[in-house]
Amino acid sequence: MFYEDLSPYAYADAGEVFTDRVDGMRFVSFRAAYGRLNVGWLEAGHRWTAGPAPEAFTDRLLAVLEAQQVNAMLGLHECDLCPRPLPDSHAWYTPRQGHLRASAGTAEIRVPGAPGTVFAAPHLIGHYVADHGYVPPEPFVDAVLAFDPYGPWPVRFPGIRFPWIPEDAVLRHVDDIEFRDI
Repeated sequence: MFYEDLSPYAYADAGEVFTDRVDGMRFVSFRAAYGRLNVGWLEAGHRWTAGPAPEAFTDRLLAVLEAQQVNAMLGLHECDLCPRPLPDSHAWYTPRQGHLRASAGTAEIRVPGAPGTVFAAPHLIGHYVADHGYVPPEPFVDAVLAFDPYGPWPVRFPGIRFPWIPEDAVLRHVDDIEFRDI
């Protein structure tokens, strides 16, 4: 699915659902009170900026991807920039040596930008940067470098790695009937 970099986000507009990455069984859902901008929604046949990404940026981006999972979907989005079949024997979900990443994803990340603005990217952005040489826009690169996904977070949501969760957000467990009915 392709969206122009820095265009308004509209992919999953029902709100935000952050998964607790500590156990994967708890979620926080809420209506975003911030603006969201697309970054890294690439697709074959569309132009995007290529080049070498700074290693510090790639390392921090991969840390954000490890720490955060937003709007996880049941379906699987495979990279359509990769050759078919992939040139190695690794399964799509298996990280490879160095920065090589899985070539499919099911979720997104959020990176705080300027006040009131968040960058929304697919989990595949790590693969696009590390394996395909995608260089995101400079405001996103700067935001990723400034964001500490393992920084101190509110005690109320210890496994949710994002600073702008509203006070009225509710932490739910996958076994909650109320959550399943949402």
